[in-house]
Amino acid sequence: MHMKTKDELPVCPVATAVSLVGGKWKLLIIRNLRVRPWRFNELQRDLEGISQKVLTDSLRQMMDDGLVYRHDYQEMPPRVDYSLTELGEKLLPIMDALAVFGNYYKSAIK
Repeated sequence: MHMKTKDELPVCPVATAVSLVGGKWKLLIIRNLRVRPWRFNELQRDLEGISQKVLTDSLRQMMDDGLVYRHDYQEMPPRVDYSLTELGEKLLPIMDALAVFGNYYKSAIK
């Protein structure tokens, strides 16, 4: 894991958070990982439209940022799954707030 140093992060805390979870897929990956560990192929099937490369890159970035843990069971055939780290779990209240807003927005739109 190679977490960014403070000097590499934006000064604004909102910009810092967006730099960690921005993009089309990262929040949806976190949404899935909040429930249980997921295997790569499970995530790819559930996240319709995500390419293997984008999923790999997103997971790798989130691992580098300390949000996601990759557990390699060292078995044959190979078995690996992904879960949120303690730091990644700090995003769960934000995910809850986004879900509340999403439901509110859907009910407000005609």
